[in-house]
Amino acid sequence: MLVPKKVKHRKQMKRLRRMDGVENRGCTLEFGEYGLRATESGWVNNREIEAARIAISRRLKKGGKLWIRIFPDHPLTTKPAETRMGSGKGAPEKWVAEVRPGRIMYELTGVTPEIAKEAMQRASSKMSIKSELVIRSQNLL
Repeated sequence: MLVPKKVKHRKQMKRLRRMDGVENRGCTLEFGEYGLRATESGWVNNREIEAARIAISRRLKKGGKLWIRIFPDHPLTTKPAETRMGSGKGAPEKWVAEVRPGRIMYELTGVTPEIAKEAMQRASSKMSIKSELVIRSQNLL
């Protein structure tokens, strides 16, 4: 499971309003030939990232190379069930990555286009946000 080793502040604010707009960095394929790009904004849980990684690696069967381009560095806190109001903020419950449209979440290389398409479809089904497959054009090389 992906979690930060050390953070400056254990509890952060939710920052709900900053999720609009499109991503302006991390939008191009840097390492691989195929990528999974987000088409809507949202929080991607560390469990979702790990589930998608396992789904891709199981489809690859020791072939190809995978890069994970997002990291869950934002904590979400919750208070226990049936607790009264007040008494401070809850404990950190899970870690999320804030993803906006256009962000490349996974990159893949060293496999055929059919295997890459199937692997990215399986990974996309594990995510809570919509995503699409992108392929590096042969003309740009």
